Amino acid sequence: MHQVTPASVQRDLNWLRAALRLARDEWRWTERDPLRGMKLPGENPPRTRRVSPAEVRAICRALHYRTGHVPQSKTQEVALAFLVALRTGMRAGEVLALGANTLDLRRRVARVPHKMQYLTGKPREVPLTRAAVRLLTTVAHRDPCLQISSASLDALFRKTRDRLGIHDLHFHDSRAEALTRLARKVNVLTLARVSGHADLKMLSRVYYRETAEDIAARI
Repeated sequence: MHQVTPASVQRDLNWLRAALRLARDEWRWTERDPLRGMKLPGENPPRTRRVSPAEVRAICRALHYRTGHVPQSKTQEVALAFLVALRTGMRAGEVLALGANTLDLRRRVARVPHKMQYLTGKPREVPLTRAAVRLLTTVAHRDPCLQISSASLDALFRKTRDRLGIHDLHFHDSRAEALTRLARKVNVLTLARVSGHADLKMLSRVYYRETAEDIAARI
């Protein structure tokens, strides 16, 4: 029997609930919610995985990428995407959506699509660190900046990680790592603006991963 995590069950039930609510409230196809009263499984414990500088260097070496160089292959584009994600807190899909028409390196701002754009009517604006600008300068003239697909990015990153023997590292951990680092420099409202989170609880629980030991060393 195939097993899935509680989070997977919750995601599937959430879209199913939304569909049933639409069928009931707007289309009048049904009078009751068949999922009403169903107990949801508990949430997965939040990940605490950090990304170390040594791991970043190893991945970039394995992908044959050097900072400041124009990527010449898909593997080098994977490394650049990972570095940009670590400097901006953007998701992989947001990094891949960057292009000449969405980047303003003079203002240090990137415009990225987001899931609530149908309500706001405009993309999310992400402030860029100086390190991110340096990374993107080599590809800012392209549209899109990176030519690799999301599926290839994921597959090549996983393959490189496994070949290096790096345990339990996901590309998406770069987002949490970036936001954890930025939390030392800006207040929580600014951090939420950078990350695009409306729910500060989600930002704190899932994406802020500094340990008690790390905090103790700074106070």
